[in-house]
Amino acid sequence: MIKHYRKKPVVVETIEWDGKKSTFEKIKKWNKNTTVNNDILYIPTLEGIMKAQLTDIIIKGVKGEIYPCRQDIFHETYEEV
Repeated sequence: MIKHYRKKPVVVETIEWDGKKSTFEKIKKWNKNTTVNNDILYIPTLEGIMKAQLTDIIIKGVKGEIYPCRQDIFHETYEEV
């Protein structure tokens, strides 16, 4: 039997990665092991190290986990509250 499901509405915190030191410091408060090299963020996650390019959206999930998302996919998936 095929079932259909809809994602539950969840509010998340986000920061757009702009390459600025002040933005990096905010993201680093979410995950102290995040590093940056040549404007690319390296974010440790449960799935391994994820890279974030400039303009990617950094999402802080409901359990405090952080991960990057391309801006176009983010705007298709989320709406501002």
